[in-house]
Amino acid sequence: MKYADVILPLALPRNYTYAVPPEMEASIQPGSRVAVPLGRQKKYTGIVKAVHEQAPAAYKTKPIMDMMDKEPVVYPAQLAFWEWMAQYYMCNEGDVLNAALPAHLKLSSETVLLYNDAFGDDFTMLDEHEYLVAEALHIRKELRIGEVQMVLDRSDVYSVIKKLIEKKVCLVYEELKEAYKEKTENFILLNPAYDSDASFAPLFDELARAPKQLELLLAYLHFIKTQGEVVQSELLKKSGASSAQLKALVDKNILQIDKRIVGRVRMGKVEVQLNFDLSPVQEKALAAIRACFTEKQVTLLHGVTSSGKTEIYVKLIEEYLATGKQVLYLLPEIALTAQIIRRLQKHFGGQIGIYHSRFSNNERVEIWNKVKSGEIRILLGARSSLLLPFRDLALIILDEEHDASFKQQDPAPRYHARDAAIYYAGLFKAKVLLGSATPSLESYYNALQGKYALVELQERYGGIAMPAIEIVDLKKETALKEMVHNFSSVLRQNIHQSLQSGKQVILFQNRRGYAPFLLCTTCGWIPNCKQCDVSLTYHKHQDKLHCHYCGTRYPYIYTCAACGSQTLVPKNFGTEKIEEDLQELFPEARIARMDMDAIRSKDSHNKMIQLLEDGEIDILVGTQMVVKGLDFQRVNLVGILSADSLLSYPDFRVNERAFQLMEQVSGRSGRRDGQGKVIIQASNTRHPVLEFVTQHNYKAMYAAEIAEREQFAYPPFSRIIKITIRHKKQPTVNEAALVLSNWLRPHLGAQLVGPAAPLVSKVRDFYLQEMLIKLPRDSRRIAQVKTMLREFFSQLTIEKQFRSVVITPDVDGV
Repeated sequence: MKYADVILPLALPRNYTYAVPPEMEASIQPGSRVAVPLGRQKKYTGIVKAVHEQAPAAYKTKPIMDMMDKEPVVYPAQLAFWEWMAQYYMCNEGDVLNAALPAHLKLSSETVLLYNDAFGDDFTMLDEHEYLVAEALHIRKELRIGEVQMVLDRSDVYSVIKKLIEKKVCLVYEELKEAYKEKTENFILLNPAYDSDASFAPLFDELARAPKQLELLLAYLHFIKTQGEVVQSELLKKSGASSAQLKALVDKNILQIDKRIVGRVRMGKVEVQLNFDLSPVQEKALAAIRACFTEKQVTLLHGVTSSGKTEIYVKLIEEYLATGKQVLYLLPEIALTAQIIRRLQKHFGGQIGIYHSRFSNNERVEIWNKVKSGEIRILLGARSSLLLPFRDLALIILDEEHDASFKQQDPAPRYHARDAAIYYAGLFKAKVLLGSATPSLESYYNALQGKYALVELQERYGGIAMPAIEIVDLKKETALKEMVHNFSSVLRQNIHQSLQSGKQVILFQNRRGYAPFLLCTTCGWIPNCKQCDVSLTYHKHQDKLHCHYCGTRYPYIYTCAACGSQTLVPKNFGTEKIEEDLQELFPEARIARMDMDAIRSKDSHNKMIQLLEDGEIDILVGTQMVVKGLDFQRVNLVGILSADSLLSYPDFRVNERAFQLMEQVSGRSGRRDGQGKVIIQASNTRHPVLEFVTQHNYKAMYAAEIAEREQFAYPPFSRIIKITIRHKKQPTVNEAALVLSNWLRPHLGAQLVGPAAPLVSKVRDFYLQEMLIKLPRDSRRIAQVKTMLREFFSQLTIEKQFRSVVITPDVDGV
């Protein structure tokens, strides 16, 4: 008898084994999607990981109920990748499946109530709530849980359902229903009887008395000549006709309606047009990359901002497409895709697919299937694109490889797309190109150590000079009373000059909202979130106080909760405040804001980028969204309004990330015609990172930081596992952290740091404790520690007082 190990979309430590029914033995294979029972009644769809003949010794197997597809939905390479991710990032394969599969491919059963006809229609023995549900069931014959909640107008309905089942008013069963639905469109066709010009004369005479129908027919004839196919919705919209008029033509057998299945994700023409030439410096870099790929799997391209890295990527993609293989182009977040997708479509036409979090569930299923079939040859997307089922991947490009957005935070798997991409590429024997103007210290260290190949591109495209950087001392400006709002005299003057010369300005402030906090000037009280240990940010546009950790919104507070005075004032400044001040200082300028509050819809970011490209925006204010890889021809001035906020965060990566942010945002200036300028406002003007940024000296920053990392055993000289412990009671989380650390310390010694409360010690009503484990770069030792941690986590949560404690390991999590 055959058995199948099935990965379920649940955080289970082990995969369940099910018996394979005889009729499925010939067709079932790894990667197949199957429906299986779990527990007494629940049903799920899972993915078959392996088929074998070894029955589990610990429990009696249940049979697989159904196969959901004719062929597997993932390939063996993805199953191997999932197993590695679960092992390396200390999660379960069910967590990886949940992250990988589109929602409409992973199904869990829904509870359905069926009316018991044997009960009859005498409801006199039922109470008010039971009567309402029974009456609805008697009429409808079946109800789902959501419908019962609507009938009773409450969410807690399970006690009522339990009583109805006990009284045999209804029966219950679990329904597993396919969620994905194919999209259909009505196409309009002309009756073949009217296939000649001669046949139209009597037809026009017939419709002379129905002018609206005649107009619709003429509109159809125009569309069929210009477009080749006519969709009903487009015909009615463009012709201004009604459905009744179309129905009349169909009833007269003049037009016909053909219902067809159409894809939500449309692919354009497959064509390649590389109508540009590389500069000699770019050609040299491309040749070096080709040579490196013959010896190394991974190559780091260290190219300064505006050096033309994207053109090199395009040439490489063209070469790999010619082999018939697939290419994955990863960007840190979807904000970047809008501009780059237009550039790639210009060169590669309809071979490109896009994948990110803003697609609907049905669209994700269709992209999944097109990648799996090989129809999508180039896939451009954020980190989740790495989990798609590629069949013959040959090249992975990670642009802006240093970016922290490549690291998944919550939920599991907490993977880093850069590291995971390198492992994934190894399964296909594919090549990986990491690109950045400011590489992560880990990647640059690996390149210098010979683990990766290194190619450097130290000249801007067209020979344009790097932007000149000026540091403005905010303390001096304040003392001289030159500050207006949050703008120094130097920055105001330069903005005015840029606007006068018809150029554009980008202003960077890494805080959204109007003001990061309110302050009572009488007693110093600051409003905090009730669920999190953070101050509330004032958003003036909505007149609300927001918590940026849990998302809760509060009404504006006018009276101090501590002393009762009405002296609360907004302190510090965010992007909303900057936008308001700019409108006062430069009333003629066209000002826009790019942050999470302003960019809400699927296409709003793309529209704003296009407005900036078309010269419709003079000043763009933004958070990190404006930093990453965007290319604007007219921008000649960049202002960083508060460098101190980037340099004062308590984190061992703070200097590296501050340098990366400032260097990246400065790289948006002067990319086409003439040298740009960057103005950095700071109070601590002697900070060494500011000197590195002023000189655009990445190597000096690297040398300073790598020495400190080695001294204190931080990455890349160690591997770090961060352990976060959560509980709703502070004494419980403190005690659990102490117990766990006491168990670990004899095995880890000085490698264990903590436990301690993090900077934000309470989030969403959960108190937090953290500890770090610094391990040597020894894979065997790391594997041993991970095994030990899993055992200790299980032991801790078995104890009664710690059963509700949540323990989260995060590998490479800082």
